[in-house]
Amino acid sequence: MIHSTAIVHPGARIAEGVGIGPYSVIGEHVVIGAGTVVGPHVVIEGFTEIGRDNHIFQFASVGAAPQDLKFRGGETRLRIGDRNTVREFVTLHCGTEDGGGETTIGNDNLFLAYSHVAHDCHVANRVILSNGATLAGHVRVDEFAILSGLCAVHQFTRIGCHVMVAGGSMVAQDVAPYTMVQGDRAKTVGLNLVGLKRRGFSEETLRVIKKAYRLVFRSGLKVEEALARIDAELENIPELEVFVEFIRQSERGVAR
Repeated sequence: MIHSTAIVHPGARIAEGVGIGPYSVIGEHVVIGAGTVVGPHVVIEGFTEIGRDNHIFQFASVGAAPQDLKFRGGETRLRIGDRNTVREFVTLHCGTEDGGGETTIGNDNLFLAYSHVAHDCHVANRVILSNGATLAGHVRVDEFAILSGLCAVHQFTRIGCHVMVAGGSMVAQDVAPYTMVQGDRAKTVGLNLVGLKRRGFSEETLRVIKKAYRLVFRSGLKVEEALARIDAELENIPELEVFVEFIRQSERGVAR
């Protein structure tokens, strides 16, 4: 399953059934799980761990040193879970010593061509980065988020679960769960109702989320006042708790 022209360091740990295409280069400290397919002309380097059944297409760069002038060449890591698809020219970088030491990517994610995950980012499960979508360092992306083409996310920003970021957006503040943002600088323009319905959110749950959204984003109240009214007036369902806690914990402020 390893092409004769591929260069695989003897120290790399390659599981049974891994495919490695022509002219790909696999470094000394790389671990690749069973069923993963690495296309031609891929470079996987650094202290990179890749799980099972991933598909990495041609010309991707996985595990390279971070693009951070503070990086001192330490033993930092990139950890990738299972069943991810990494398309052409995607770049996924290791962490830095000052940023926690690792970049992490969960399961079932899709990284389209030319998308980029920088150092010390944490991408959850079932996330889509469309063509040219870019995460700066230390960004966190929660599950089921979709980042459309050519959008960029400022360092230390968090993207909530079930979020839709419109194409070409420049995201400089945290994006609350269940919402849609667009523009430069990105502002919240509504709820991602289509995505929520597709993922099985009930009408009753959507009713509560809509009320909370209106209080935070459309009432003119200060954030603290809106959250106080949510606590006092709305049923405390788990989906609402995710929304409220995200806003309370935001360090950059939520894009409104």
